[in-house]
Amino acid sequence: MILTRAYAAQSPTSGMDTFQFDRRKPRADDVVIEIAYCGICHSDIHTARGEWGEVHYPCVPGHEIVGRVIQVGKKVKRFKVGDLAGVGCFVDSCGKCSSCKANEEQFCQVHTAFTYASTEMDEETPTFGGYSSHIVVRDKFCLKIKKGVPLERVAPLLCAGITTYSPLKRFKVKKGSKVAVVGLGGLGHMAVKLAKAMGAEVTVFSTSPGKQVDAKRLGAKNFILSTEEENFQSVAGKFDVIVDTVSAQHSFTPYLATLKRGGTMVLVGVPPEANSVTSGSLIMGRKSLTGSLIGGIKETQEMLDFCFKKKVYSDIELIDAKRINEAYDRTVKGQVKYRFVIDAKTF
Repeated sequence: MILTRAYAAQSPTSGMDTFQFDRRKPRADDVVIEIAYCGICHSDIHTARGEWGEVHYPCVPGHEIVGRVIQVGKKVKRFKVGDLAGVGCFVDSCGKCSSCKANEEQFCQVHTAFTYASTEMDEETPTFGGYSSHIVVRDKFCLKIKKGVPLERVAPLLCAGITTYSPLKRFKVKKGSKVAVVGLGGLGHMAVKLAKAMGAEVTVFSTSPGKQVDAKRLGAKNFILSTEEENFQSVAGKFDVIVDTVSAQHSFTPYLATLKRGGTMVLVGVPPEANSVTSGSLIMGRKSLTGSLIGGIKETQEMLDFCFKKKVYSDIELIDAKRINEAYDRTVKGQVKYRFVIDAKTF
């Protein structure tokens, strides 16, 4: 067993506080990682506060994990002690179903073992995430991190990066594509950076006029204040792809009017309440409204390699673990540019 220092929520209202637990004894195909940094995703907050349904406490969130390998099992070939490694949103799957065979383990039809607030493949043993000093993971589910990169800025790529890269790739964003990003937060700022790196012309929709300067700095050519209805008319029929990152209730209909014929609007934000859309906004122009989760291990490694090559990293604010509760409150209020990352040395 590996004694692990962590921060956990003990109930939906308890906030995050110090916690200790034992990681499992490493198996032959396991990698032991001493965590260096872990990002704070909005889904951490929803889960810890019980906003997405029943949660078994204590809950140790965190699925944007980077660190150094300190031990490997005897069957491990991909990693050696001293390597840098990352862990994303899930840590195991059945490996045999059609989704797993298609390298989309996040949709495993048997059981996806998510990194926290889930269970191991036995569907009994709870999983604890990256707000902790160490993690033990099957080597197949670890990602390779290039040496010399800014680790603290790489951490959010393990969720925010792959969440936005996957739909941009799936809908063939390339040089000359016109992409709109709805919302400029943790997900949105990565969508802007990645779409720009792929060669697209990027427009940001935001309810905050103060984000126009940042939108341009991050790579957007245009900025649309979405609180003014007439502003949508100026970009009617313009976009090939819209990536909607907003996790608050809003109508999709105005945005669909800005798609080209046959264009696609992809949802990656998860509001607690239902959103609205008119069927006519899809029928006229044969437009598509779809969703996207994260990506499988293969695609996540592809995303990381793309980011290393293009030097695309998250904009972060590095914090000590004792500031997690403050970070949660500020994230909900949109008061971070654009991702909090915890220094694991402070657990």
